[in-house]
Amino acid sequence: MKKLSLVVLLVVLLGGVALAQEKPAMNFKKTEHNFGTIKEEIGNVSTQFEFTNTGKSPLVIQRVSASCGCTTPSYTKEPILPGKAGKISATYSTVRRPGTFNKTIRVYTNVPDTVYVLTIKGNVTPAKQ
Repeated sequence: MKKLSLVVLLVVLLGGVALAQEKPAMNFKKTEHNFGTIKEEIGNVSTQFEFTNTGKSPLVIQRVSASCGCTTPSYTKEPILPGKAGKISATYSTVRRPGTFNKTIRVYTNVPDTVYVLTIKGNVTPAKQ
């Protein structure tokens, strides 16, 4: 009985180690977007950051946060299976924000010890008065 218990324990531990090695991984096509020079009266500008789960288990985006309230992120809510793609959108409001900007979007996932950082930047020219 002791030998059987030891064998079962060993199988469970080895199975756990194997699962721990099958992590998801996020691979972005780009991590930065430059809007260039844009006019304040445009209002909102948006871009998308596409990624692929290059890992061996489903990728779950737990939350996405922007460095300021002028940037609104949205993202794929359902788990992304290995080999499949997803996207994160970032919308920047140009209203009453003339000048250069450089904003970050932090992506928190089920990838251990990893926070992905995306960047948007550009220059907003003031509206004609």
